[in-house]
Amino acid sequence: MTALTLSTAAASGLRADAIVVGVAKGPKGPVVAPGAEAVDKAYDGGLAAILETLGATGAEGEVTKLPAPSGFKAPVVVAVGLGAVPEKDESFSAEALRRAAGVAARALAGAKKAAFALPVTDAADAGAVAEGARLGAYAFDAYKETGRGGSAAKNGKAPLAEVTLLGGKPRDAAYKAAVARATAVTEELNRARDLINTPPNDLTPEAFAAVATAAGKEHGIKVQVLDEKALAKGGYGGILGVGAGSAAAPRLVKLSYTSPKAKKSLAFVGKGITYDSGGISLKPAGHNETMKCDMSGAAAVFAAVVAAARLGLEVNVTGWLALAENMPSGSATRPGDVLRMYSGKTVEVLNTDAEGRLVLADALWKASEDKPDAIVDVATLTGAMVLALGSRTFGVMANDDAFRGSIVEAAEEVGEESWPMPLPEHLRKGMDSPTADIANMGERMGGGLVAGLFLREFIGEGITWAHLDIAGPAFNEAGPFGYTPKGGTGSAVRTLVRLAELTAAGDLG
Repeated sequence: MTALTLSTAAASGLRADAIVVGVAKGPKGPVVAPGAEAVDKAYDGGLAAILETLGATGAEGEVTKLPAPSGFKAPVVVAVGLGAVPEKDESFSAEALRRAAGVAARALAGAKKAAFALPVTDAADAGAVAEGARLGAYAFDAYKETGRGGSAAKNGKAPLAEVTLLGGKPRDAAYKAAVARATAVTEELNRARDLINTPPNDLTPEAFAAVATAAGKEHGIKVQVLDEKALAKGGYGGILGVGAGSAAAPRLVKLSYTSPKAKKSLAFVGKGITYDSGGISLKPAGHNETMKCDMSGAAAVFAAVVAAARLGLEVNVTGWLALAENMPSGSATRPGDVLRMYSGKTVEVLNTDAEGRLVLADALWKASEDKPDAIVDVATLTGAMVLALGSRTFGVMANDDAFRGSIVEAAEEVGEESWPMPLPEHLRKGMDSPTADIANMGERMGGGLVAGLFLREFIGEGITWAHLDIAGPAFNEAGPFGYTPKGGTGSAVRTLVRLAELTAAGDLG
């Protein structure tokens, strides 16, 4: 993991492989961003003109490399685009800094050390740059063969090893706290990415539960694991029904972080389908290759609980990981079967590929028994949500409009794209079943909303609840952008951590 330090040293005298500066898109060409004054001066004030000659515009995500000026110990200057110049009396947003730092870190793969001279005006900016750099430097190479001589550069080039944030204040408590927070959150978010990227033959429900147990011991989190025998004894028909076709037995994992100063409690529930073939309702060709990512919701919940523990937040946070593998076999649940859920409600399974809502239903009802102040579930639940919002935005549904709005605001604050979605009552009738209390499918149009309405049926009375459908942003099949890599992204981790922080501060609900 990329190391981070704060420094007030001059850029010219710092021993590093590169100096990173920001460049913005101005009305008449590129503009050198604050933080790079010393570098610009070393070019006799002509850095912007040189960059323009090299084709730079300052557009977001743009990278331009040029030889460092005479007298610098670092050999290269890397100019990264920040996007449009801010309006008068405004500064660059935290998200613009995150993305620029992420792009620069990825561009410097193979380097040992880089100094970032981006426009940092306060501790929050320092935290944003730290987050972006660590997330941008991520690489998943656990299954790559090491290079000759045992080199760590398994994926062509090793990730950037060390980042020094120039303009930071190493003795300032606020700056140190911001970097410490960024370190905890990004380490756990990157661990979520690792889980999502791990092949399903290695990340079975049992293996995921073992990872959670080990993390609990390390960070003082109580972990309880219900295996297939305990699930059967407890009547968890949804989780057992989904996992019935697999040789890898399902698990329900409870992680409990408690603070002696907590006044509020949150429950996070994650869909953890470690591989989704669709079951008997088999997915068509071309839709199976990335289905190891169907446990991204559980990965996000796991990472958020551990991050809350590492940050010592004054709120009780419980995470529920509903883990199963959805496979077709002679023992698999069939379309037309009826499952009796943990709540006692019966569900007619019309489509075994609508399995995520079944495992979540059991976990949501179980989480409701603890009577938390709020429940938030996270799931790669529906392709319909991807059709509605695209590949970078997750949908937010809730049984309380104010709570839904708070989640959308928290997501925006930490740089995650989300959008509030309704729960139209007229869509509920489509799930009426002549055989059971409810069917797991309803109308085709508005399928993401139908799934949300199904989940609402399994929330305890009087409990505030929200559902995050992260089917779009959870797994990036395109090229990397900003601080987002190809593959598992860790979507929703930062939003959940921010919700926990706001709840601890008494600013949520």
